[in-house]
Amino acid sequence: MKKEDKSAIIKQLETTISEYAHFYLTDIAGLNAAQTSELRRVCYKEDVKLVVVKNTLLQKALENSSVDFSELYGTLVGETSLMLSNTANVPAKLISEFSKQKSNKLKKPVLKAAYVEESFFIGEDQLDALIHVKSKNELIGELIGLLQSPAKNVISALQSGGTTIHGVLKTLSER
Repeated sequence: MKKEDKSAIIKQLETTISEYAHFYLTDIAGLNAAQTSELRRVCYKEDVKLVVVKNTLLQKALENSSVDFSELYGTLVGETSLMLSNTANVPAKLISEFSKQKSNKLKKPVLKAAYVEESFFIGEDQLDALIHVKSKNELIGELIGLLQSPAKNVISALQSGGTTIHGVLKTLSER
């Protein structure tokens, strides 16, 4: 491959990675054409971009990024595919469900590493943790709900108390 071609691929990878908030490094080696097509179909349906990459080109693209991805370099061995998503836990759920299919005897894809919510997850054993990761927006929503709950209780108590007092006063005035 010519140096110009490699440079173009590296630039394209940099652009693609910067477009997504989260990415997973997986191993899909050994899947046949039908299984790979099915995986691509599922990824497309779940709004996950699947790209098969050369490790050296991916490493150069990661090195050119403003984020320090050096923790991921050790996982760039063997065949690597990149799963990119803007929702943190969707690729993890997809990997888990796809690898458990009866027709998938290789139990692939296998998680190598992930960059999710500005954190690194290295190794296949991190898959369960990634499935349960909540996005920042989900956490902020839960926090706002928790903060609003006491205020809503006070307001509803005051409102119900006001109508009770009003009812008692009205009854007394009518007598």
